[in-house]
Amino acid sequence: QVRLVQSGGGSVQAGGSLTLSCGRISTHRQKYMAWFRQAPGKEREGVATIYTTSNATRYADSVKGRFTISQDIIQNVVYLQMNSLAPEDTGTYYCAADSGNRGYKVWETRWHLPETFTSWGQGTQVTVSS
Repeated sequence: QVRLVQSGGGSVQAGGSLTLSCGRISTHRQKYMAWFRQAPGKEREGVATIYTTSNATRYADSVKGRFTISQDIIQNVVYLQMNSLAPEDTGTYYCAADSGNRGYKVWETRWHLPETFTSWGQGTQVTVSS
C-alpha cells in the first residue's frame, strides 16, 4: 500500500517558479513515479516521470526545458521544480506512483497515461496569472 502526500503549489505570475513535493509512505519501493496535471474541463495529462532505480526521466513536450523532476531517495520524496511558468500550466497537479509490479518498458511507453499508476496524491492547485 502506498500513501502519497503532496505539498507546494500556489499562485504565481507568468515567468515565476514553484516547487511541488510528494512524500511517499510505502511498504515497498515503487519503480517509477510521475506528476500529472488536470485543467478544468480537460483530461489528466502526464507532465514528468522518474524511474526511481536509475533516475531516468521523461517529460511532456510542453514542459521540457522548464520543469525538472527529481527525487530524494533517503527522504522518499519526489519533487517537481517548475520554472518559467505560463498561464497554460494552470491546473491541479497530482503525484502518482506505480504498484511496483511493472517494468521499464511499461514505464517508457505508457508513463504519460493515468492508468499506468495505481496510487495518487491528494492534488494541489497551481495557478499562473498573465
